Amino acid sequence: MSRIAHPLTLSATLKLLAPLALAGLAACSDGDAGRRPTEPLVRADPVRAERFVDRLDAVGTARANEQVTLAAPVTERIIRLNFSDGGYVRSGEIVAVLARGQQEAQLADAEARAREAGKQLERLDELRRRGFATNAAFDAQVAAAESARAQAAQARATISDRIIRAPFSGYVSLRNISTGAIVQAGSEIATISDLSRIKLDFTVPETMLAAVREGQGVEARAAAFPDRVFNGRIESIDPVINPQTRAATVRAILPNDDRKLLPGMLLTVGIVSAARESLAVPELAVVGEGERSFVFVVEGGVARRVAVRTGIRDGLKIEILEGLKPGQRVVTEGVVKLTDGQKVRLADGPRGGTGG
Repeated sequence: MSRIAHPLTLSATLKLLAPLALAGLAACSDGDAGRRPTEPLVRADPVRAERFVDRLDAVGTARANEQVTLAAPVTERIIRLNFSDGGYVRSGEIVAVLARGQQEAQLADAEARAREAGKQLERLDELRRRGFATNAAFDAQVAAAESARAQAAQARATISDRIIRAPFSGYVSLRNISTGAIVQAGSEIATISDLSRIKLDFTVPETMLAAVREGQGVEARAAAFPDRVFNGRIESIDPVINPQTRAATVRAILPNDDRKLLPGMLLTVGIVSAARESLAVPELAVVGEGERSFVFVVEGGVARRVAVRTGIRDGLKIEILEGLKPGQRVVTEGVVKLTDGQKVRLADGPRGGTGG
């Protein structure tokens, strides 16, 4: 025969079980809380010194070390060209020869007159010493001999002007003229460029001139060679400032042994100055508040907020001028989780994130 619980007995039973259930839940909750860590996990790295340099960026134009355009001195016919497109010529080498037949005939006549005048002068000098010629006649013959020699020298100079030579060694431009052509006086024959080094001209605002000096190093990049840095030095600074732009022209010299740089190229220039060793921290380690900057230094498992004075940025590093000492451990990952004086746990092993 089954038994049915009395209502009062079941109610009393529930009243007895309820406190036990609440106590069990509270115990489980307290156990979970004991196992959950309260300190944030961060990464801290020691502060080290790194090399920083101040840079002034500008844009400049490449120019040949020496460049000249050879032109015809007179209107005449070209009888010989001694260069090829883009060829190399040495200093003093003949580049072009103009017709000079008439001038050579004039030279021969002038030289013959000079020889005859010289012989006449010798005979007259002998007669003067023997008393058969006056000093006035001798002086007149001296003048005639000198005039004949001058005419011969003039004829030689005229012929020399029709032989065009390279004033320095360099590369010749593309040839746009042919043998047999008649050129007018002043017509371009060839352009010679010395590419052994490049003159790089760029402008610097007058407010930045104090940071620029002769002999200072520069780094240049060309769009044609984005992965290459061309190093050079400042050779001269224009002593006159442009009144319109309020800037001065600075000229740097870049070695160009492999002829990668060509005149007319546009280059970006970085002037390197004030190289120094300073403490550095990753950019993500610095917290900014208004105009002030802070980092978190870990000492004894506690993160302390320290005010710092920063310098320039170089990639992902920030220069620290004041506030830190070498070797101090600075939080580099997990900065946003921290407050001043908070206990932290340090992550071990290699860096695996980007911070924050």
